[in-house]
Amino acid sequence: MGGAGIAFPQDSLAAGTNPAGMVMVGDRMDAALTIFRPVRDAKRTGSLISAFDGNFDGNDEELFPMPEFGYNKMINETTSFGVSVFGNGGMNTSYSDGISMFNGVSEFPTFTGMNLMQLYIVPTVAWKLNDNHSFGIGINLVGQALEIEGLQNFDRPGVSKYPGKVTDNGMDYSYGAGLRLGWIGKINDWLSLGATYQTKVSMSNFDDYKGMLAEGGGFDIPETYGAGLVITAIPKLTIAFDVVQINFSDTNSMGNGGPSTNTDWLPLGSSNGAGFGWDDQTVYKLGLAYQLNPDWVVRTGYNHGDSPINEKETLLNTLAPATVEDHLTLGATWRIDEESELTFHYMHAFENEIKGRSSSLVPFPPGIETGETDIKMYQDTFGVGYSWIF
Repeated sequence: MGGAGIAFPQDSLAAGTNPAGMVMVGDRMDAALTIFRPVRDAKRTGSLISAFDGNFDGNDEELFPMPEFGYNKMINETTSFGVSVFGNGGMNTSYSDGISMFNGVSEFPTFTGMNLMQLYIVPTVAWKLNDNHSFGIGINLVGQALEIEGLQNFDRPGVSKYPGKVTDNGMDYSYGAGLRLGWIGKINDWLSLGATYQTKVSMSNFDDYKGMLAEGGGFDIPETYGAGLVITAIPKLTIAFDVVQINFSDTNSMGNGGPSTNTDWLPLGSSNGAGFGWDDQTVYKLGLAYQLNPDWVVRTGYNHGDSPINEKETLLNTLAPATVEDHLTLGATWRIDEESELTFHYMHAFENEIKGRSSSLVPFPPGIETGETDIKMYQDTFGVGYSWIF
């Protein structure tokens, strides 16, 4: 349903969208596996050093499994306790032939890439204030794993505050905790509203990459909040619409400007060190669910959010080309019997290219503007889930 669900909980992973929904889904357990396929590419032109130009294929790794799990139990008629476990996102690029601007010296390895994974475990308590209003509170227990490879041209005194802690140090880990709050209210027989808020999660630093990420390896998770509504247009058709705000600019590693927009970007690893330059993002989600018969529900949705990357911030985002803006989703649930369901889903994020403009400064010597970096990506996901209702 395009991700819409702030006012429309459907399973025990509802806490990932709005913890208030957990008390509305009853006793159940859900498990699912999604295969994520991003296709990402970069292009450089106009460099003073011509060897830095070229087309770069970032798809050495293409398929990524994303499991998720949820459990919810009604403690009494008005209170539930549950836990939702899911991947919040991440990023991966795998340039098997390297990015010559990042590691073009011949004695260094040619592979360039970044792999970031985020895991949420959200224990949640939710309760019904009355027949029309429910509230929920969850604790976001977050783990991250990060590996960066092939940035040897940045791993030098004067460019990084911590040489030796920029690249090729294996997988490093980070942990943190925050709060997630939510409300759902039934306004009348055909309209429900919901709201949710997630605090910024201050994560422990990636010490092995403190010479690359701002604040000595910081990579916090941004504050997020949103509101949604659900309309039961006709008895078999449900329409859901959400608006979500993600404040990337409040996290230094994501929000600090990159080489072309942040004049204090050097050395890397400092508080004012270069970041990915992501802007705050507003995401709009529209979803439809139709009950074909007692055993089948079909769904579709659309999701749009302007890319947080602007045309001046494409250089470092070669590692994290979050360019896609429009997503189309399809899915269906088959009720096998009173205790079990199978759900299937597909998502396509349409290709979007961001053409760099005044986006590059070579790190040696600092201050020489040269060339442009264009980045693009599209995505597909396929998934299946099983639900046990007890």
